[in-house]
Amino acid sequence: MVGRLRANAEVLAALAVGVSDEQAGWKPRSDKWSILEVVNHLADEEVEDFRPRLDLTLHEPGKPWPPIDPQGWVTARGYHGRDLHESLERFLAARRGSLSWLEGVKDPDWSLAYEHPEAGPITAGDLLTSWVAHDHIHIRQLNRLHREYLAGVLSHHSPEYAGRW
Repeated sequence: MVGRLRANAEVLAALAVGVSDEQAGWKPRSDKWSILEVVNHLADEEVEDFRPRLDLTLHEPGKPWPPIDPQGWVTARGYHGRDLHESLERFLAARRGSLSWLEGVKDPDWSLAYEHPEAGPITAGDLLTSWVAHDHIHIRQLNRLHREYLAGVLSHHSPEYAGRW
């Protein structure tokens, strides 16, 4: 899984590199996230969700997880007004730190569980798997944003010949 997290970081970076400021802030609808917001979400999740919660589950399984508010952070933390390059570097630096930390965890017990008040028991293995899956959700989201921007802003021609989305 560590290898997948490393590879996913490269994919996520590739989906953000070379994006103009206009495209970085573009949204297909007001209730959707922009590329810039997705990248900032990934950075904050890296620092405040998956890594610290996995650390607590592995090393202090009874200790409460710190609260998070991923949806609220988008506006509260002003993601839309940030610089994409700086945001991407913040995510990549945090991911490098997470990878280093994960590689240093000795003999983890992936069956240790945190009793989530709404979701029930979540094991350390569940968290690690969810971390990887979370990357894939946002890789899909960034791909969709690129396609929608291409179809709606960059070209007056249809991309339908490429195949069904």
